[in-house]
Amino acid sequence: MNFLWGNSIALSWMWGLGLFFSVQFSLQYGLFGLLTFAIPNALGLMIFGGLTQLIAKRVGNGPDALGSFFANWSRPYRFVFFLYQILAITLTVFALVRYGWQPLGLEPSGLYLLLTILVILAAATLFGEEFDIRRIKFSHGVLGLIALSAIVLLSSQLPNIGRGKPIMTGVNPFMGLNFWGYAIPICVGLTLGPWLDLQQWQRAIQIQREGKSPLLSYLYGGSLFFLLLLAHGTLALWVAGQMGGAPMRQGIDGLAYGEDGVTRFLWSVASLHPWAFGAYVVALFVMTLSTLDSGYVALRWHLSKSGGAGRPFPLSLLPEGLLASPVPALVFTGLFTLTAVYLRLELEYFMIFYATFFVGYAALALVRAFHTGQGNALPQVKMFCVGSVAVVIFAYGYFLSNPWGMIVGSILPVGYVGWMLLKPGAGHEFVKGVEELEGTAGGPSGEFVAAAEKEEKIEPGRVVPFPKSEGVVATDLFGHFEGKWFVHTFVATYADTNSVGNVYFGMYAMWVGKTRELFFNRCLPKFNLKTTPYYILTRSFEHKFMRETREFERVSVKIRVGEYNRKFVTLEHAIFDSAGHQLGKGKQQLIFVSSSDYKLLDIPDEVYEAFVAYA
Repeated sequence: MNFLWGNSIALSWMWGLGLFFSVQFSLQYGLFGLLTFAIPNALGLMIFGGLTQLIAKRVGNGPDALGSFFANWSRPYRFVFFLYQILAITLTVFALVRYGWQPLGLEPSGLYLLLTILVILAAATLFGEEFDIRRIKFSHGVLGLIALSAIVLLSSQLPNIGRGKPIMTGVNPFMGLNFWGYAIPICVGLTLGPWLDLQQWQRAIQIQREGKSPLLSYLYGGSLFFLLLLAHGTLALWVAGQMGGAPMRQGIDGLAYGEDGVTRFLWSVASLHPWAFGAYVVALFVMTLSTLDSGYVALRWHLSKSGGAGRPFPLSLLPEGLLASPVPALVFTGLFTLTAVYLRLELEYFMIFYATFFVGYAALALVRAFHTGQGNALPQVKMFCVGSVAVVIFAYGYFLSNPWGMIVGSILPVGYVGWMLLKPGAGHEFVKGVEELEGTAGGPSGEFVAAAEKEEKIEPGRVVPFPKSEGVVATDLFGHFEGKWFVHTFVATYADTNSVGNVYFGMYAMWVGKTRELFFNRCLPKFNLKTTPYYILTRSFEHKFMRETREFERVSVKIRVGEYNRKFVTLEHAIFDSAGHQLGKGKQQLIFVSSSDYKLLDIPDEVYEAFVAYA
């Protein structure tokens, strides 16, 4: 099973960047260039797998330890994760169209271009809808076998096409400054890359839930990915040998590009060797599809966790199913690809962001996963400004063929993260602003984290004071909302305990019930038991006990609408202590019956209108 996950990891990471830039860098710098690109790429995957397994062990040994960590740790980076994934999908579609289809020169190009983008996006949507994260390893297992068959078939056809030897050395010397202008950003960007990739986080979480080893899976995945890069880069070097030099062309910026060199060569001999060209096209499409369907599943997972309560007014008018669907993102991808192909942009223009803008966010996220645990505010304005400056510096260096600009642009965000850690007052900045973050099921709200930093140590037996902010009590006796979660906070007392001294198990359900009543009171303030035409009944209740607590401990109960259909509403709950430890979690299902004859009803309109904002 670990190997199946490894295969899925390798295929999903073989996106437009790995698939076609391996050709470009191999043609530019030969075997050294290929290895320089492939090694940090593969190591980045392996390191990610090892560190996520370490994180899961630090958080706890439960099957959802990594998922709980990610739910809270990723809160400040939600939009960054979304941007990263959208750009990765857009880059992949663009790269396949630009370097796999456009060299064919089919006319009328506009019509064929529309049809090609449509079939790519439709296939990605179909596979993404058909195979969720639990089953995607099996579909990718089949796709992996197809890709392997295509690679074997293509390899068997190459001796029949030409007799030239691969050009293993590039034009520029290995130690030249131009080479390092690419090599350093590659090493920085690709080593940190997986930390902002939703696809890889979703896989690591699912692997751990299934009781498998993320480390072993990512070792398999990184190794297989390295072999795929090596195969594609070597094929590019072989093509260069047949043509007596690298098949490069001039871009709109005057620089040389060769990402489509293999496609152009195999298309030129397709009439004589159709099997070779067909096998290469199949391999390209499989690699692209296995990335796009993974991106679809990851985006659906990410968007489904973004609540509707905090959306601005115009978006709140749109159907929830549309807002939580990756389809609008794919439509944007298609439109952007049409524009980019028409303008004759290149893959490197997209890559600049992965070597500069996202590097700082990835480095900060990685450091805070180990340095400050789950209390991690994100200085949004500062990080955006530093990332934007880095993009501009790198772009100037790239277009002016100045390697120093590229090097400085790639290391600037990482250097700034180091400055954030070492500068005076860094400890305060790491927790400053946490109170502005939305609460999630994965851990305590930012309000509690910030308050915990200010509280004195509480000895057993002492009453825990409620946190105060500028002289005002920060909690509400009637509860309050934090994003989609309704939160009720109180102090456990002697009446809640048993003869042993810890809180009696039945009290947790009582606390959830009280919080639910306060939640109803907030959502349905006009509900009148004497005149209501319906009753709300509990169909089922379940709770998982995770930790114990004691008297005089501050307890926070969170509850929200998990899902609903025409007849039922499912409420999810989570309980935390003052230190942010999760005491338990669970869910309950509600039904609605007539107050006159107790017949089962559809969800009443007023309940639907009150609950849907928090679903």
